Amino acid sequence: MEYIDIEKDLVPYRFEISLLDELFTFEVNYNPDFDYFTVDIERDGEILALGEKIVYGVQLFNDIQDNRFPKVPIVPYDESENSIEVTWGTLGQSVFLYLIEGDEDA
Repeated sequence: MEYIDIEKDLVPYRFEISLLDELFTFEVNYNPDFDYFTVDIERDGEILALGEKIVYGVQLFNDIQDNRFPKVPIVPYDESENSIEVTWGTLGQSVFLYLIEGDEDA
């Protein structure tokens, strides 16, 4: 399964990614006081969302019904099922932002 690799040592940082042939800009931030990550997303220079908290097992931007967002679901998950949260210690170690292919029509 494919995933988006987050380089924690660069946080906060921005990167561009093509998802189903659509280009998006993500900005990843970290809150050290409460040990969680957030994501901002842009498309064509337009801000679509700011401060989306990365929550284990919950699809990013799942509560937004807008065709400008990625059509492929992005879900933080640990394939080994050893972790159940997204923290500095788990993201990029056991928890990754998986692209759930084949669910574009959902």
